[in-house]
Amino acid sequence: MNLRLEFAESLNKISLKDKKLTVVVGDISHGILKNFRKNSPKNYFNIGICEPSMISFGAGLSKAGLTPVMHTIAPFLIERCVEQIKIDFSYNNLNGNFVSVGSSFDYSKLGCTHHSYSDFAIIKNIPNTQIFYPSGKNEFYKLFLESYNKNKINYFRLPSEMHSEIIDEKKIKAGKAIKIVDGNKLTICCFGPHLSELKEIVMMFKKRKIDIDLLYYPTIKPFDSKSLIKSIKKTKKIFVVEEHCLNGGGTGSVQDVILKNSLSVKSYFLNLENLFVKNYGEHKDLKKELGFSKKNYLKIIKNLLKK
Repeated sequence: MNLRLEFAESLNKISLKDKKLTVVVGDISHGILKNFRKNSPKNYFNIGICEPSMISFGAGLSKAGLTPVMHTIAPFLIERCVEQIKIDFSYNNLNGNFVSVGSSFDYSKLGCTHHSYSDFAIIKNIPNTQIFYPSGKNEFYKLFLESYNKNKINYFRLPSEMHSEIIDEKKIKAGKAIKIVDGNKLTICCFGPHLSELKEIVMMFKKRKIDIDLLYYPTIKPFDSKSLIKSIKKTKKIFVVEEHCLNGGGTGSVQDVILKNSLSVKSYFLNLENLFVKNYGEHKDLKKELGFSKKNYLKIIKNLLKK
């Protein structure tokens, strides 16, 4: 199972009860969506590689009372279509769901044309939006089911990799952080599929009687500031891991909470600092080059604990 398959199976499952659920794709994912297409043939549309038209078409479906899901690769779904999302959906207060694949630099071999480092920031600044980053089993289904038809614009970013942690489904709620490990020496905020590696390090320190607070955020907006404030007041130190540009994503929300609440904290933010990831290659190799590796996490955590 990967998140793309979970996405397809979730839509098919929900569509058996909700006949308003409608999928619009930009010539992608036909294979995994075949069951949805078979069971709901009148609710499946392939607009082709005409993404702005796909969004406007989806807005029309929403205006007609259906519940649209627009799906394609992140830069083409969000960055190419920001005007249509802003005007057709947000300005008109329409309900819609945007589900991307190829987040960040997941399409590592195709280069920056297929990368998206600022999708959170773009959607975050559009009114009536919610942002979700489900990165483990059952997270997409739970978050989508709770949010998809509540008259909001929902963006779901699906990473190519999943973390391996099995989280209690009762803890998976829109707008809520999930406490993975409790501690008082350091706060780690994880956005995305890096959770398993970070938890492994945290448990290693726990064996040494060094307790670290590990928070996992499958929701970017609305942001759970209460959980963060409670943790930072204990630890006074924070490490944030997020495959997104420094500004505007989950990291931006963390920084806002720190500033607005005048919290005194030592911090390290691991993000994508450059505008473009220009190297090509295997995804795991690019992750390592950009600092998203267990070795680098360990180095950063050790330095923060010394301060």
